[in-house]
Amino acid sequence: MDRARRPRAWPAAAAPDVETASDVYAHRFRGPVGELLLDAQTAPLRELLAPFPGTTVLDVGGGHAQAAAPLFADGHVLTVTGSETSCRARLDRLLPAGSFAFVRAPLDTLPFPDASFDVVVALRLLAHAPRWESLLAELCRVARDAVIVDYPPRSGLHKMARSLFALKRLIERDTRRYRTFAPGSVEGALAALGWEVAAERRELLLPLVLHRLLRAPLLSRPVERAAWRLGLTRRWGSPVLIRVQPRR
Repeated sequence: MDRARRPRAWPAAAAPDVETASDVYAHRFRGPVGELLLDAQTAPLRELLAPFPGTTVLDVGGGHAQAAAPLFADGHVLTVTGSETSCRARLDRLLPAGSFAFVRAPLDTLPFPDASFDVVVALRLLAHAPRWESLLAELCRVARDAVIVDYPPRSGLHKMARSLFALKRLIERDTRRYRTFAPGSVEGALAALGWEVAAERRELLLPLVLHRLLRAPLLSRPVERAAWRLGLTRRWGSPVLIRVQPRR
């Protein structure tokens, strides 16, 4: 994408990674239920990255450290961006000194040349991005081999997202509204960029809010294992993690 034609960066107040890098946001993933949710994200992330061992990885908006910690543990050369300097606070606490480079930068105007990194990762961003198409274009611009992103699809039980939002807010109290994606919308945006979905993994069959409501990981884990074995998660699960690559 020609930098001269790129839209202006989002104002910092609109940048979703400022919230996801906060301790308040991390509080949602504490305890056994939070561990379940993070495990459901980390396992497919590692699967999607398996073809690219020990590569240079840019974690865009990764101040939440949910991807950075396993990326470092798996031996990738890691750079993390954040919209504000404060976005690195959790990274500094959770990762060893010198294990990553941090660059303050707007999410959709990244200060890197084209194809600067082997793989670009961006988790928990598309659903909250004011202009998700421009974010996706920027991720693809700075990636050489692959981009890994996640998003909530408008399918299966997750069609109930709008009706469940009030319950989600009651449980989390500070949650924000988020976008769900109609079938084919992400694929269409990628096609316009000359990229395509190379692999897909889905995290959980039941909406995350229901697992938080149940507060019963001893029940949630076997239910989700059974859903995976029956193929239900692969068809209807959410969030979706995809690895996208340049169309050959």
